[in-house]
Amino acid sequence: MYLNFFGLRKEPFHITPDPDFLFLSSSHKEALAAIIYGIEKRKGFIAVVGGVGVGKTTLLRSYLEKADRKHLKIVYLFNANISFKDLLNMIFEELCIEAGSDDVFKLVNTLHHALIEEYKQGCNVVLVVDEAQNMPVETLENLRMLSNLETTKEKLIQIVLIGQPEFDTQLNRYELRQLKQRLAVRSTINPLSKKDSLAYIHHRLLLARIQAGNLGVFTSGALKEIVKSAGGIPRIINILCDNVLINGYGYRKKPVNARIARETIADFQGKSKRPSLRWATVAAAALVILSVGLLLFLPRGTLIGAYEHQSNSSLPLNTTSVSKEESKAIERNVQSDKRKADGSFSKGVIKTNQTHVKKVEGVGSEIRIVKNGDTMAKLTEDVYGWADEGLIAWVHKHNNHITDVDVIHAGMKVVFPNLGEDREK
Repeated sequence: MYLNFFGLRKEPFHITPDPDFLFLSSSHKEALAAIIYGIEKRKGFIAVVGGVGVGKTTLLRSYLEKADRKHLKIVYLFNANISFKDLLNMIFEELCIEAGSDDVFKLVNTLHHALIEEYKQGCNVVLVVDEAQNMPVETLENLRMLSNLETTKEKLIQIVLIGQPEFDTQLNRYELRQLKQRLAVRSTINPLSKKDSLAYIHHRLLLARIQAGNLGVFTSGALKEIVKSAGGIPRIINILCDNVLINGYGYRKKPVNARIARETIADFQGKSKRPSLRWATVAAAALVILSVGLLLFLPRGTLIGAYEHQSNSSLPLNTTSVSKEESKAIERNVQSDKRKADGSFSKGVIKTNQTHVKKVEGVGSEIRIVKNGDTMAKLTEDVYGWADEGLIAWVHKHNNHITDVDVIHAGMKVVFPNLGEDREK
């Protein structure tokens, strides 16, 4: 929604773990080093502990994406709340091993022989347990049986336990004392400091920008409000930054100032006494999308006719799916857009899509059909090799059929004129 407005090629503040945006604070570096060392040196048990939203999963996925998969076999357990027998069956399934029995002792013995074969072939088997604090105590206690699967020098399977601080409390239970003693490598990921929080935001904006130096997105006051409220938790920083950008886009304010940031944070914390501008912005964008989508189904020439002929009658829409009130609202939007246009329709420059295409092709320009996920900034950069607000506005000037440069849809035609005709880079 706000990418073109702020000069971004993609959303910088996704809340889903994205290894492409990995930011390493000092504790993140230590945790990553612990994972690498523990796995590659076959240390057996590796534990990484951190609070909710500090980036444990992002860190782990970043390592797994870059790891040598030719010599590494990963068994990733997303749901830790399973029995030890079910855990063994899942490992067998991932490694394509025939169980041959339902007896736990026999299953462990079969796994031992399979791991020896993997070891002979130079493969290292890694079991990753995410959200380890949810694993039953009985299953955790039995995990130490897997740590006994080893050669005279090295462990045959590496077990990475990723958990929240409650996992530490669980490990202090008397019945888990043997498992705790077997933790060869352990690391803790801490929340970001204020300095690291600012660096984190800057890092993500750098990766998402269109061109170098285009970082005028937040004022220092807005950044201060976001960092203070987030408390060093990357996930909360992402949520707040994304919401602040949406509100900034709604206010058409760039860079986004501290007042908008405070309003957004109050909405997020449920302290605001007035409706959030974010939802008003989303509703307005949805209305624009609906209007454009309806206009795409009009017969050829209807849009031009709407510009050239003003009347009080509604547009020729399908009355079974669109009410008279909606038709009149769309017509009012069209009439409003006409008053904003530079008169090119009435001057006969563009009469139909085909005429438009033919005229532009005559001067060696290019036409792109919008695909899902495309933005005007992305298309402009693809065609010319660069993009800024001025160039995007110039392209918009040559595409009067586009009402809002920030709202383009799949299937639309965008004309990119010859750069040398009336503008130079």
